[in-house]
Amino acid sequence: MSKYIHTILIGGALFAFACNPNHHKVENILIKGSDTEVNLALALAETYMSTDPDVSIAVTGGGSGAGIAALINGKTSIANASRPMKWEEIALANERKVQPLASVLGMDAIAIVVHPQCPVQNLSLQQLGAIYRGDIQNWKTLGGPDAEISLYGRQSNSGTFVYFRDSIVRAEYAQEVKQMNGTAQIVEAIKNDVHGIGYVGVGYILEKSGARAGIKVLPIGRSDHQPAFLPTEVQNIESGDYPIIRPLYQYTNGQPKGRLHQYLQYCLSPAGQALVKASGYFPVSAQYQLQNEQALNYQYAKSTLR
Repeated sequence: MSKYIHTILIGGALFAFACNPNHHKVENILIKGSDTEVNLALALAETYMSTDPDVSIAVTGGGSGAGIAALINGKTSIANASRPMKWEEIALANERKVQPLASVLGMDAIAIVVHPQCPVQNLSLQQLGAIYRGDIQNWKTLGGPDAEISLYGRQSNSGTFVYFRDSIVRAEYAQEVKQMNGTAQIVEAIKNDVHGIGYVGVGYILEKSGARAGIKVLPIGRSDHQPAFLPTEVQNIESGDYPIIRPLYQYTNGQPKGRLHQYLQYCLSPAGQALVKASGYFPVSAQYQLQNEQALNYQYAKSTLR
């Protein structure tokens, strides 16, 4: 199985349990989409299934676009997306009698990674955009060696691809950008390319000891004249000093019911949000808590779920 598509299913003993007519039928929940969210979704699903023997949750990646397409085509219960749905996706969903409803699972910071030997110490948003537009093509312009910058990014069906293009590049990507199938490919490419640069969800590269070995995470500033901050330090996210932050979405077809609703509420519960944080992401911000309350009838202050 591809290392970019992960699948979890409840154990064989539980399937046998489900087949026994004396027991309740196991309810299946399918989750597909964002590779940025896939490891977090796996952790949440595994933990939730350990508390509810009557639910089976399967999680696959493939990119935000793939998850949204699966929701529109009735092939998944939840579409994970690291970007909002596009207007044409919403129009197609409505045409097929699908009513996408968004809730926010957590917050993500996009980290900019280079090879450990890269001497550049930080970048501004303006410099980062110029790099990926192709306006800056040599590390020498940024105080590095006289070497062409090797650009790595995601494929076009990735929510990270869309978010980074629209929010940072603010134009089409340079033709030289190598489109990788997943975050893992970007990280492995950077490890082996002294002149490479890439963008990845910070949750993927964080480990208990800090950032994953073999890469260097660059501090990013809002402008050339403002201080730069690392996304690997939680205070920089909570304060808003790190400038590349986005919500992580979960889309369902209309108001979720039954165990699907219970699972989504679990994701927002203190236990679920603790897993979000442990996975290297950040709890839902106050801005999106209201959206979740409206979408899922979830009251944060009053919650006692699990």
